[in-house]
Amino acid sequence: MTELGRKQLLIGGEWRDAEGATTMPVVNPATEEVVAEVASASPGDVDAAVAAARAAMDGAWGQMSGRDRGRLLWKLGERMLERIDEISRLETLHNGKPIRESRHVEVPMAIECLQYFAGWADKLEGETIPVGARAHVYTRREPLGVVAAIVPWNFPLLLAMWKVAPALAAGNAVILKPASQTPLTALALGEAAIEVGFPPGTLNVVTGSGSTAGQAIVEHPGISKVAFTGDTSTGKGIMRTAAETLKQVTLELGGKSPNIVFADADLEAAVRGATVGIFYGKGEVCAAGSRLFVDRAVKDEFLDKLAARSKKMVAGDPMDPTTRLGAIASKSQLERVLDYVQVAKSQGATLLAGGERTDIGTGKGYFMQPTVFADVTPEMTIAREEIFGPVLATLEFGDVDDAIARANDSIYGLAAGIWTRDIAKAHYVASKLQAGTVWINTYNVYDVSVPFGGYKQSGFGREMGRLALDGYTQNKSVWVDLS
Repeated sequence: MTELGRKQLLIGGEWRDAEGATTMPVVNPATEEVVAEVASASPGDVDAAVAAARAAMDGAWGQMSGRDRGRLLWKLGERMLERIDEISRLETLHNGKPIRESRHVEVPMAIECLQYFAGWADKLEGETIPVGARAHVYTRREPLGVVAAIVPWNFPLLLAMWKVAPALAAGNAVILKPASQTPLTALALGEAAIEVGFPPGTLNVVTGSGSTAGQAIVEHPGISKVAFTGDTSTGKGIMRTAAETLKQVTLELGGKSPNIVFADADLEAAVRGATVGIFYGKGEVCAAGSRLFVDRAVKDEFLDKLAARSKKMVAGDPMDPTTRLGAIASKSQLERVLDYVQVAKSQGATLLAGGERTDIGTGKGYFMQPTVFADVTPEMTIAREEIFGPVLATLEFGDVDDAIARANDSIYGLAAGIWTRDIAKAHYVASKLQAGTVWINTYNVYDVSVPFGGYKQSGFGREMGRLALDGYTQNKSVWVDLS
């Protein structure tokens, strides 16, 4: 094994090359250097992974008690914790996020997710239903079988764990396909699963392109469910393809989340919350507060404070523990973000901060200045389309009902933020916003016990919390004749 860990496919508990020994490069976005060549799976490799997962369901994994599954999940979390420094480094290496975020936020949250769902593994209970004296009727919650998790490049390990942990806790066998740009921590997860004793085929890691490996997964009749996080257009394609085999689908898709600042808010706290809402994770966050609505009465004061704070944020070496703003995840994503900046300028938005590519003194890396636009109107492109980068569109509103109407004027409905000292107003607005998560006087906070998911074209189904288990189980009714 090299310094960067495994680079082959994990299928049936064994590491193997892809068919034809095909590989794909992994690029460090902070240096633009290729840091690894990993296997690029074919449809034949996906077939092998499905066969291995099915064998696990028919064998040791399918026969294991919930309590023993929970013990294995807990041990996996412990093993990941022992390797946390190494895994955090891999996450930063292939994504460009600051090591501080990887080491102290993402990887610890992923481990916590494993251990949270470990506790659920022996608590998936059915119920008895009184239908009369001559029958005994009960229900069973059973695993779906072979499920696939297709995850994006922005939070590679954490978003994988949001799917893998509840799926395994419920007794399913899993095929994990990480994004082609960020496969390293998924492979480390697979390696750790072998180390702690998961039966062969329980967790398979298939690296490769979405167009080949991902498409083969969605089309495969042997897969009962696909859990996907990514952009809305891809999610729609997965739904269409999955319909051919009637496999279940959960989708956590794009967002254009509103962050609403009322005049009675603590403006200093709201400025901090607005910057965290859009610049944490370089803005590559599905729930990013990318539409900032500011009460007209305080707009000028607020935007002055926001622009000043944004200009102080400077990109740095992601491996430096003091860095707060890392590299955009890929060259193509940086180009996409810069294109949106040019469109915003051409449509009349006023640039208050940033707007340019930058570097950290090396002349290399996909770094972007934190960018804030004012004078944005609802029909502008940056107010309607998901940019997935550190670009904030600020708009104004007049009163509470105007704020609600403008916030809901979107095809998306993933998250929203509210800033006010009036708690009655806060709850009223939260009840009217079309979003799966609403934060009040905070932004971008998560807990594994709290369900997360979207309204409208931000998808359906919930991840984390007890509700996540509903997406990985099916109910069976059993009738016993007592006559």
